[in-house]
Amino acid sequence: MANKSSKRSSAGVLNKLSHVALAVWAILIIYPLVFTFLAAFKSNTEIFIGNPFALPSHWDFASFGRAWTEAKVGTYFLNSLIVVTCSTFGTMLLGAMAAYVLARYEFIGNRFIYFLFIAGLAFPVYLALTPLYIVVQELGLLGTHTGLILVYIAYSLPFTVFFLAAFFKTLPNAVAEAAMIDGASHTKLFFRVMMPMAKPGLISITIFNIIGQWNQYVLPVSLLPGGAEGQEKWLLTQGIANISTAAGYQADWPALFAALSIAIIPMIIVYTIFQRQIQSGLTAGAVK
Repeated sequence: MANKSSKRSSAGVLNKLSHVALAVWAILIIYPLVFTFLAAFKSNTEIFIGNPFALPSHWDFASFGRAWTEAKVGTYFLNSLIVVTCSTFGTMLLGAMAAYVLARYEFIGNRFIYFLFIAGLAFPVYLALTPLYIVVQELGLLGTHTGLILVYIAYSLPFTVFFLAAFFKTLPNAVAEAAMIDGASHTKLFFRVMMPMAKPGLISITIFNIIGQWNQYVLPVSLLPGGAEGQEKWLLTQGIANISTAAGYQADWPALFAALSIAIIPMIIVYTIFQRQIQSGLTAGAVK
């Protein structure tokens, strides 16, 4: 009885410590978000002299207009939307097909190909910048959105294959066997049977890829043209960085925070909408 009570007390202490850690982590995340959103509606003076968490004395929405038009955030936003949409679609299509084959079919070299994908997780993108630059340049795609999309796909495939291969292994064989007996081809089996069954996992990894590619900064800076002549091709992260450095001490801070809000809000909306699907996708493999 004494051992049971001591175990319960220690579990209670760990539970309380975990809640404290989560509370601290939440504060660290919420603090800069609240400051960013409020600062977007303030003047430069209010941002640096007033209380950072005080409500604006006057809710000025003009900063969003300046960020969208004068700072070209609208152009950068559209570029990011196009690039991330195309790269996420390509990543999920190729990653799902590769993961399905590696998880459900036995053939010579299966494990080698799988571990080759997994090896991609071990290399930071910084180590591959020079080879990537040379390869994209040799393909004639340097400074284009097409080249950046292909690099995004290649960069996102390792984790996508790793995640989905484990998920596809948990799907029941009986359903696949029944579909094959009914005359379904391998292609029809994958697109009509297995992909709908893997929907929670597909949604989860899709959201992770969207967020990761949307926030990417190093690859666009390395592969897209710099300078004023190349700004029309920039992505949102490049544009926001340019806003923060271009004007020096006379920077339009409300417009900068408005641009940050424009970049952050879509990802918050996406995560909020698909939160339940993400949680079910992450736990489905363990439960099954």
